[in-house]
Order: sequence, then structure tokens, then C-alpha cells
Amino acid sequence: MRIFAKLVCCFLATSTVQFTLAQKNITTGPTKGSLVIVGGGRNNDQVTAKFMELAGGKDAHIVVIPTAWGAEAYSDNAGNAGLFRKMGATKVTVLHTSNPKIANTNAFIEPLKSATAVWFSGGRQWRLVDSYKDTKTEKAIWDVLNRGGVVGGSSAGATIQGSYLARGHTENNQKMMGDHEEGFAFIKNIAIDQHVLARNRQFDMFDILKNKPELLGIAIDESTAVVVTGNTFEVIGKSYVLIYDGTFYSREGTSLKTVPSKENVFYFLRSGERYDMENRKVITN
Repeated sequence: MRIFAKLVCCFLATSTVQFTLAQKNITTGPTKGSLVIVGGGRNNDQVTAKFMELAGGKDAHIVVIPTAWGAEAYSDNAGNAGLFRKMGATKVTVLHTSNPKIANTNAFIEPLKSATAVWFSGGRQWRLVDSYKDTKTEKAIWDVLNRGGVVGGSSAGATIQGSYLARGHTENNQKMMGDHEEGFAFIKNIAIDQHVLARNRQFDMFDILKNKPELLGIAIDESTAVVVTGNTFEVIGKSYVLIYDGTFYSREGTSLKTVPSKENVFYFLRSGERYDMENRKVITN
């Protein structure tokens, strides 16, 4: 009887560990609010209009964070702030520091307390980590989402929204795995790349996935975005999003295709197509 009890306890413990590991491998978005994740390049009218809509239109209070670019100071029109004003937003604040001690003060985060939207502009994503990771600023951005707001960003401002920080090396932007590996994790268990087709980066994601196969990989082309609500996203914009989930999808079916092994395969989604991150499959209905 004691042996049976020990076997049951061992089975339950093993099952708990396996369940915990499985949970860690699930890709999930924020429970509240929305994300607009843009692959860089020129502003696309559909993408910026969607961000403005989610931000609250003319009633939006948008906080623009241009820190990734690497300048010491920024003008009031930096990082799309001027564009958002032209589109009708009457309250736009540019927020920047390179000092995490300042980012951890109540005075610095004051504009975020009433913000309905946050926008991260491009540059090098590790600068955002050095300035804001594990500070009151990061928490205040999460609070924007938890109030039902939107967080958006382009290029570096796209990658920072994932849990794994692709191209996070301070030496250059060609090393996919570097000395900064943690993003802000608005989406968990994911790596996000950008400028993918414009810069022929379609094979770079495999450098990460061969070391971290549990991650979902997505790579977004220029002037294109994914709009994330909960655990799903929709593609908008003029180009494509590449999906690296170990499977293959084609609008014309796959039965007659020769598809590479799951370690070497990716596929494309275009504007209007939707994806279930939690179950890692295209939404076809």
C-alpha cells in the first residue's frame, strides 16, 4: 500500500512539473488592452489610423518614448509625436530618460498615469531595456494596458514588446541572441523580429529558435503590423508577417507541396488574416 501511495505521489509530482513546463511554453498576449506591433519602415496610414482608434482618437493621451534611437534629448515631435498631433491627438507627451533611477521615480511616470496609449519608436531595443526594465516606468506602461489602453511601437519598438529580445546585442543588430535577452513581455513566450523582407532577414529567426524551440517566432515586414487582442492577432498593412511555429500554412492547401522539416519552416500571413498565438494556428473561420 505504501509503495502504491509513493507511486501515486511520484506520478502527481511528475504531472505537475510537466503541466508547469507546458504552461511556460504557451504564448499569450495581455489580458486587457491591445498591442500594435509594427515592422518598421515608412508609416502606413492603415496602421497609424488603427493605433489612433485604439488610443481614443482625438481624446487620446499618447505618451511617445523615443529612447531606442539613442539621442540625449528629443524634440516635442520626436518618434511619431508630431504625426499623432497632425492626426488629431490633442494630448501627446514625449517621455525620455537614459537613467533607470529617473525612470523609477513618481515624477517621471506622471504622464503615464493618465495615458491611454504608449508608442515606442525605432532604434536599438536594448536601450529601452537599460532605461526602463524593472522600473516604475515599465509598471506604469503595464497599467496603461490594464486600463484598456494600447501599446504600440515600430522596429525596436516592436521587438521590445516580446518576451525574448531578438537582436538585443549592444555590439550590432545582426546578432539575434546577445547580451540583452529579455523584453517587456507584453506577449509571453515569443520572439519578434522586424524589417524582415525588406532586409532579407527571413532565415535569421532560426538562430533563436534552434536554441529556444519553445518560443513562437514572428517576423514583421515594413509598413505592416499585427494588432494583438488577448491571445490573437490580425495582420494589417501592405506587406507580410512571417510565422515560425513549426507548422506550415497555405491558402491553396498543402497536400501537393513539399514542405521542409519543422525546424526549417515558416509561412506568410497577409493583411486581414488572423492568428491564434495560444494554440499556434491560423484562424480560418
